[in-house]
Amino acid sequence: MKYLGVDFGSKRVGLAVSDLNGQMAFPHSVVSNNKNLLLEIKKIIEKENIDEIVLGESKNFAGEPNKIMKEIEEFKKSLEEELKLPIYFEPEFMTSKQAELIQGKNDMHDASAATIILQSYIDRLK
Repeated sequence: MKYLGVDFGSKRVGLAVSDLNGQMAFPHSVVSNNKNLLLEIKKIIEKENIDEIVLGESKNFAGEPNKIMKEIEEFKKSLEEELKLPIYFEPEFMTSKQAELIQGKNDMHDASAATIILQSYIDRLK
């Protein structure tokens, strides 16, 4: 089972992929959140032979959906319609900040945040 992890943001979307056995997550890329987003993700899914998608579920300190959660839910629906792959939410909290603390703020920190989300999902399955 090979997974794609997604850290959805209003400007950038971080992506991570798992190994072939679905045991470990690795940063893949950061793509712009624009009209080509679905096409870019579809290309990556085909190239990487992805079986399932794990999408970060964004909530605030009180455990309620953040402002961006509505956009994430709409994005999930678009992915489901376009790709016909299983898509799961994984709770994420401050993953972008965690990634920044580990590696600093750079062009790949959104992909690292996606890696944290995906690895959390993988670990929870074990």
